[in-house]
Amino acid sequence: MAAVLPNPTAGTALPGLARALVQAGRLSLPQADGLQKKAAADKTGFIDTLLGAGLIDARSLAVFCAETFGYPLLDLSTLGIEALPANAIDARLMQAQRVVALSKRGNKLSVALSDPTNSQALDQIKFQSEASVEPVIVAHDALLALLATLTKNAEQSISELVGEGDDIEFADEEPQQPSQAEAAAATEVEDAPIVRFLNKVLMDAITLGASDIHFEPYEKQYRIRMRVDGVLRDHLAPPLSIRDKLVSRIKVLAKLDISEKRVPQDGRMRLVLSATKTIDFRVSTLPTLFGEKTVMRILDATQAQMGIDALGYDPDQKALLIDAITRPYGMVLVTGPTGSGKTVSLYSCLNLLNKPGINISTAEDPAEINLPGVNQVNVNEKAGLTFPVALKAFLRQDPDIIMVGEIRDLETADIAIKAAQTGHMVFSTLHTNDAPSTLTRLMNMGVAPFNIASSVILITAQRLARRLCACKQPLDIEREVLRSAGFRDADLDGEWKPYGPVGCERCLGSGYKGRVGIYQIMPISPAIEALILANGNAMEIAAQAESEGVNSLRRSGLMKVKQGLTSLEEVLGCTNE
Repeated sequence: MAAVLPNPTAGTALPGLARALVQAGRLSLPQADGLQKKAAADKTGFIDTLLGAGLIDARSLAVFCAETFGYPLLDLSTLGIEALPANAIDARLMQAQRVVALSKRGNKLSVALSDPTNSQALDQIKFQSEASVEPVIVAHDALLALLATLTKNAEQSISELVGEGDDIEFADEEPQQPSQAEAAAATEVEDAPIVRFLNKVLMDAITLGASDIHFEPYEKQYRIRMRVDGVLRDHLAPPLSIRDKLVSRIKVLAKLDISEKRVPQDGRMRLVLSATKTIDFRVSTLPTLFGEKTVMRILDATQAQMGIDALGYDPDQKALLIDAITRPYGMVLVTGPTGSGKTVSLYSCLNLLNKPGINISTAEDPAEINLPGVNQVNVNEKAGLTFPVALKAFLRQDPDIIMVGEIRDLETADIAIKAAQTGHMVFSTLHTNDAPSTLTRLMNMGVAPFNIASSVILITAQRLARRLCACKQPLDIEREVLRSAGFRDADLDGEWKPYGPVGCERCLGSGYKGRVGIYQIMPISPAIEALILANGNAMEIAAQAESEGVNSLRRSGLMKVKQGLTSLEEVLGCTNE
């Protein structure tokens, strides 16, 4: 129990420790008042000024605080750093308030500090740790030395992971004057090791061809993973202590609120690689049990300029697609799960059609790839700019081609279909498993069958399978296994062999390098139109499409196996039959 002090001298405005020293006769009132004013002028702490004046030494002050306030006294020289609990207190709070967590037992947290009257520090620690705080008095000089050692150790751990590294440049697309609080927060996270570490992670991701970077905090570790060729791989395990600084650095670059940690946030940032090459990142933060998880989607605009030939369409599929998208009006739908390459496929089509005589407008949530010559609109539901609102505005803008990022509801579907029926080419996406089920999905939304039959001209469903690396080797797979996978007897003519992954330095031992598209291209024929008008189900439509020579996703994937582009295992893993 802390000792009760006598009332301070009336009229004084001294901090708690200064008052205690005056009341104990260790300082005179003028001395204490002068030290307090000097500390304020120098923007230092009262204890720093007191010890600097030589009026008392750090050890004697610690003994005085322990005896006066009734707290235990600890000699930090007897304590090993390895015994300190990791991440019990936020690193920034620890440095700002000059406190160190000594031990944690259940809901009790022992904290070393040199000023027991610093109630603000104790309150912040209690709020942040949700624990009962037990102060322990230590000598001020030993506390500063320990804080410096902890900071140095953390920086060395990061530096060992990073090395020297080169500075990279981030574009500021919308320069704006930050508030005083934002400027202070941004300065706080301009920590050289953290900056170099994030730069290294971003450059590693670009070098590896990653599509996403995951920054994941857990109770006792921090993990960074990258999605390469559709598969998440462990990349780095930095010290858990950098968690908050790293997230804050990302938030500053993505123009997010670094003080808001309770709700998800979304933003964007741009990395300048050269005068002609930039990479965009879509940033998403999510509060989790042990901190904010951050995911960065890498958006490379050059992917949309690869051309349709690079996407992996078979010659007959490519011919059907180009015939559909070059018609004067109608609707082309691209379907598939998240991460199946729908956006790249649509942008490749737009890039092919993007000519001076064509007016193209897109509504997306958000626009992932910047395509010069295309009028791109970011949907903002909070501001009232929804897909239907954007579509209605497009129709007053003299469009030739309209792209809707996703048809999510009946209102969006109705407006898009009416646009396709009134002389416009409309592209959009849906989340369905294959092309036939897309038609029944539209019917289930409430779109009238005659509107679907009169507007939709082609549906393409797609998946992305990992492409075999050059180190691939032929496999001996039993004929029955190939037949059960979906190969027909005519395919098993003995003139080809399936290939499997091996692994080399080029593919980092995975056996795969890059990805190849698997497509189901289904034109809406008169027979399929009749099934739509008769409220046919997905199975009936699929049977009719197969009779017209439309390959299922599984069949298209097996043809990629036959060509040696991917493995049977990959195709079985991403398609159903």
